[in-house]
Amino acid sequence: MGTRLREETEYRPKPMVPIGGRPILWHIMKTYAHYGHREFVLCLGYKGEVIKDYFRNYHWNTSDVTLKLGRNPEIRYHSRHDEEDWTVTLLDTGLETMTGGRLRRAMEFCDDERLLLTYGDGLIDSDINASIAAHEKHGGLATLTAVKPSGRFGELSMDGNTIQCFVEKPDDAGLINGGYFVLERGVIDYLTDDRCIFEREPLERIAAKGKLKAFYHDGFWQCMDTHREHVLLEEMWAGGKAPWKIWG
Repeated sequence: MGTRLREETEYRPKPMVPIGGRPILWHIMKTYAHYGHREFVLCLGYKGEVIKDYFRNYHWNTSDVTLKLGRNPEIRYHSRHDEEDWTVTLLDTGLETMTGGRLRRAMEFCDDERLLLTYGDGLIDSDINASIAAHEKHGGLATLTAVKPSGRFGELSMDGNTIQCFVEKPDDAGLINGGYFVLERGVIDYLTDDRCIFEREPLERIAAKGKLKAFYHDGFWQCMDTHREHVLLEEMWAGGKAPWKIWG
């Protein structure tokens, strides 16, 4: 619900907070699409109708349009966009559902044995396909992208590329969970119900079995959790210095 960004999220969900006139969700999806991943399942909850409206009217909102009014109205679009090959499933996963519960529901709409997962508020310049290759090499059940910003999120205790334990939001973090995952379908066995928090018992159990791996990223990563962070990302974009803009 983006409570720490209340000035922006009172009327829209946090993934729809704009950076450079486009929702941060769009920026995240553009990163995946740049690496060839263009089929999306969006887990909607708080004010999910705003996200539905955005994608339902996407062509209308991103094109020059001519309207012919009268008894036989017509709409003519004059421009194309790079997102025409995207497939977007808009899935209502409940207002109070936790992350593990949302993931479990979303997996019902994913046919592949492997899927990619991220949140709706973090930007990165990491190579998504390189993380998939690392996941295949390590042979784990789940691989997360490990980053090292100022500590505030889930800290990782490492043995090489194997994550020995997962601690959510420590006081003094080193490498942390960057929120970009590669998952095997077997992760669903660790997801119980809508109250399941993915970052707690499921990841802790997977780590305890030595099946949670890390893909190291020492480049740009930034979440948008506060007004200050939103302003920072806006300034980067406006100044032409947005490291996450890896698409053409």
